Amino acid sequence: MSREILLLVDALAREKNVNRDIVFGALEQALASATKKRFHDNADIRVEIDRETGEYKAWRCWQIVPDDEHEFPDSQIAWTDAQVSHPGMQIGDEVREPLEAVEFGRIGAQAAKQVILQRIRDAEREQILNDFLDRKEFLVTGTIKRMERGNAIVESGRIEALLPRDQMIPKENLRVGDRVRAYLLRVDRSGRGPQLILSRIAPEFIAKLFELEVPEIEEGLLEIKGAARDPGVRAKIAVKSNDQRLDPIGTCVGMRGSRVQAVTAELAGERVDIILWSPEAAQFVINALAPAEVSSIVVDEDKHSMDVVLEEDQLAQAIGRSGQNVRLASELTGWELNIMTVEEARRRSEGEALALRELFVSKLDVDEEVADILAQEGFGSIEEVAYVPIGEMLGIEGFDEDLVNELRARARDALLTDAIVNEEKVEHGAEDLAALEGMDDALMHKLAEHGIKDSEALAELGVDELVEMTGVDADRASQLIMAARAPWFA
Repeated sequence: MSREILLLVDALAREKNVNRDIVFGALEQALASATKKRFHDNADIRVEIDRETGEYKAWRCWQIVPDDEHEFPDSQIAWTDAQVSHPGMQIGDEVREPLEAVEFGRIGAQAAKQVILQRIRDAEREQILNDFLDRKEFLVTGTIKRMERGNAIVESGRIEALLPRDQMIPKENLRVGDRVRAYLLRVDRSGRGPQLILSRIAPEFIAKLFELEVPEIEEGLLEIKGAARDPGVRAKIAVKSNDQRLDPIGTCVGMRGSRVQAVTAELAGERVDIILWSPEAAQFVINALAPAEVSSIVVDEDKHSMDVVLEEDQLAQAIGRSGQNVRLASELTGWELNIMTVEEARRRSEGEALALRELFVSKLDVDEEVADILAQEGFGSIEEVAYVPIGEMLGIEGFDEDLVNELRARARDALLTDAIVNEEKVEHGAEDLAALEGMDDALMHKLAEHGIKDSEALAELGVDELVEMTGVDADRASQLIMAARAPWFA
């Protein structure tokens, strides 16, 4: 009988293209299921098959638990009772009792048979899926086998994949029997067996389509650096040439637009803008906003944003219908883009200069002329005046060493005064904040800097706002906000 088991395992492993251990595991589960029918449903039965000889043994197992947790006598044994029959064993150990295993030839019960077949089917599907993933085929081509609640089941060779309704291009009408391409978005292992989830709206999909149509990309002569999409309407892709002899945009467009038209046809008429990628962030943004002509750009590295200035007649083109052009450009470049006219930029610059002048006049006790000079030289805060290297300030025309030292001293005094005021706010205005679980002095200082002086103000914040203000993680931010909101539910 043991020889028959080994022959069966080898035959099933070859036929289904799965590992022998998978088949052994399925047989062990089937034998355990058949043996278990002699006992109560909650009995813990184990069967082990020797991989070399094919012989198998069965045990009934009980887990040792504390006396007060002994709730399931079919699969648990109280520690006190275990000490009588198995002295020295600890809580968490297992007590095993050998059983006479059922005869392999009598496992004709349908349930046992189904266990073996289902385990092998699952293993076979996992093996096919792993083989597919090993090939790194992210662009999946297949036929729609059936529709389920608006979702499409796509058959690609021996693989079945799911194309959800929300991953289809809006307004496209896919039907059973249609040939379809899609991007492998992820593998979902939460359901019954692993399942491929496809997408036709992912930015990566358009990049893979261009790889298919443009051989130079596969050869490494061209490179797609990014993509952004408004599915079914418009898209932007950024391309870079690794060969100076190649025009990246012309190569992607193709002869008489043949290559880009093939991609557009696959995307239900989605218009594609091909953008020249640049390592310079500002130039990349200028390229992404084309055909609008940019007058100037102001980069804010801290906020990772750019103020993009254009002439009045270029504004509509840069923004696009319903803000589509600037939104796609922002997604493609990864920068937040603030579009404004030359006149708006001038007014904003004047307002910032006026605010900066007032800041220097009030904090440093200087006249407007000195304040304007500091602003024109690029000083944007009291901190910069206090701590910039002295040599830089001495290089300003009309500033001697005495004036520079006086300005630096006044700036440091102003910062000290502000720090004392903030300290007083924390001490006198945030007693209820200090009482919240998870609050500490450093966090209260950060909150005070943003005007959050009591638990009522903290309770009004969202988790994302608190994370951005203080740098704490989302779990701690949520805990603090809920603690601050506790009086709402009292």
